[in-house]
Amino acid sequence: MTAFDSFNLAWRTVKSNKLRAGITIAIIAFGIMALIGIITAIESMNQSLKESFSSMGANAFNIRFKETRARFGPGGGDDVQKTKRGQKIKKSNLGKPIRLEEAEFFKTNYDFPRAAVSIYRRGPGGQELHYQDKKTNPQVTVWGGDENYLAVNGYNINLGRNLNNLDIQSGRNVCLIGSNVAIKLFGDKPEKSIDKIIKVGSNPYRVIGLLKAKGSSAMLRQDDMILTSYTNVRRFANASTSYLLGVIVGSINELPVATDEAASVFRAVRKLEPVEENNFVIEKSDKFAELFIGFLGSITGAASAIGLITLIGAAIGLMNIMLVSVNERTKEVGLIKALGGKSKNVRQQFLFESMIISLLGAICGIILGVLVGNLFGIILNTGFVVPWAWVAIGIIICSIVGLAAGIYPAMKAAKLNPIVALRYE
Repeated sequence: MTAFDSFNLAWRTVKSNKLRAGITIAIIAFGIMALIGIITAIESMNQSLKESFSSMGANAFNIRFKETRARFGPGGGDDVQKTKRGQKIKKSNLGKPIRLEEAEFFKTNYDFPRAAVSIYRRGPGGQELHYQDKKTNPQVTVWGGDENYLAVNGYNINLGRNLNNLDIQSGRNVCLIGSNVAIKLFGDKPEKSIDKIIKVGSNPYRVIGLLKAKGSSAMLRQDDMILTSYTNVRRFANASTSYLLGVIVGSINELPVATDEAASVFRAVRKLEPVEENNFVIEKSDKFAELFIGFLGSITGAASAIGLITLIGAAIGLMNIMLVSVNERTKEVGLIKALGGKSKNVRQQFLFESMIISLLGAICGIILGVLVGNLFGIILNTGFVVPWAWVAIGIIICSIVGLAAGIYPAMKAAKLNPIVALRYE
């Protein structure tokens, strides 16, 4: 009796017990479906997040001031801290906003090759824009920037022109608007927005440019924005007190060197002594993407735990079914041994049965999980995602489950005495 004969007998046995095998396959399939489905959905969300944040300029970084953080308890008021080597570093004045003079000095003196520097400032958020009898939702953010703001933040002009030096020096009321703003105010003909006068609150602005759509999400409303010059945005009472600096370099590989040089130049701008720590922060554009992706990683761990718990339950159920099968087929085992079959052949047959049921559950679960998970891909407008690594992991896990659940029943069947087995009632 060959291994193929044992496999054939096992397959015929599984087919002859459709209900019992089907229930076990369904339990395993739901466990794998939960695991693969959540992983596939997370892969779609990761892809969507990476696409959203890559549009912000993967080879860019910004400089902002470091906020103060109140400290209590022993040592809370110390202004000196020690490094690992015992060197004393004086804590500089944190919470010091970046002034316009500092920002302009940095822009003039930062001469990294192929780098462009932008000075910008956040204006008020939650603004409602008006054009004649039309208005936007009160969710538009006003930004003040310069000629490099669009490049640093990954925007492109659809129609019109960019800000120029005259706009910045004079601080006149001109602006570029996001695609969502244009659609709200000008309907299906957003190109008509150029040279029109719109109102931000009670202030009139002439539209000089229309930005290409970048896409929005619940976290990022990149098209619900209006851009004017940083000299103009100072007129808003609730604008940010600190300026921001954005830097874009030639390639992503140059970022480490560029950020180090930027830190060195800006320390000089802030007049920091060697013993003082930085009172500013340099952030890469993908920082928030990494935070969200890390959060999704914790969800992946939870999904894995849920799937594994379900599979443990399925393994227990599968072992129970195989033990029942051994008792029901005691005479069959005795007949196989009486006709010359060895204990090895009996073990193979029962292990094959367990593996077949487990792998059928894995295949059904993987197919269902990929289909369910890609429903999120359809919602997020991402491509069809198949987490091949987790598919392979799912198959391996189910193989282990089938093997573990079948070993004891197979060993029990193989140890049956053929004479006692044939007389079993």
